[in-house]
Amino acid sequence: MRTRIKICGFTQVDTALHAAHAGADAIGLVFYPPSPRHVELVQARRIAQALPAFVSSVALFVDADVAMVQAVIEAVRPTLLQFHGDESPAYCQQFQLPYIKAVRVRPGLDLVQYASRFNDAQGILLDAYVAGEAGGTGHRFDWDLIPVNLPLPLILSGGLDAQNVAAAIQQTQPWAVDVSSGVEISKGIKDVTKVAQFIQEVSNAYR
Repeated sequence: MRTRIKICGFTQVDTALHAAHAGADAIGLVFYPPSPRHVELVQARRIAQALPAFVSSVALFVDADVAMVQAVIEAVRPTLLQFHGDESPAYCQQFQLPYIKAVRVRPGLDLVQYASRFNDAQGILLDAYVAGEAGGTGHRFDWDLIPVNLPLPLILSGGLDAQNVAAAIQQTQPWAVDVSSGVEISKGIKDVTKVAQFIQEVSNAYR
């Protein structure tokens, strides 16, 4: 199985295009104003429209107002929605677009039960729990906490980079991996060399 690759938090057209041509399957756009990777609608539309065929654009939200999500859908026309906060299943379903649900992993959280609540999601994204942070922290969590019987495709996130992604794939067998800070020069600015190295290491995971 080929592990899919999502690279999140783009703010520039040229680096998003570089990632797509290097082999990324999905480009993440953050619509969460407190984040340093937040992107305005006009720039997000430019990035999404520049992507070649079969590269997905993913719009990320954290407990956003319904009107905001609808405005992004209308302006950017993302392929997929990503909900990274405390959204309910009903909230996620109302936009009638494919979506993935993120959860920050910590001991005591029943991930199977959590994922089962979002049974119509396209996948469950597991990220590290850091108090007061919604994600993109560069921290990893204990991969041993991932159950083998998750009812949704696993998207592994949290502290991944070119040095550890192959080991992460070998241990957790995810459908996809998601990276942001691990391929950056600074928050929101991707390093094209790190992006290429990360994508190569994903390919190397089963060699």
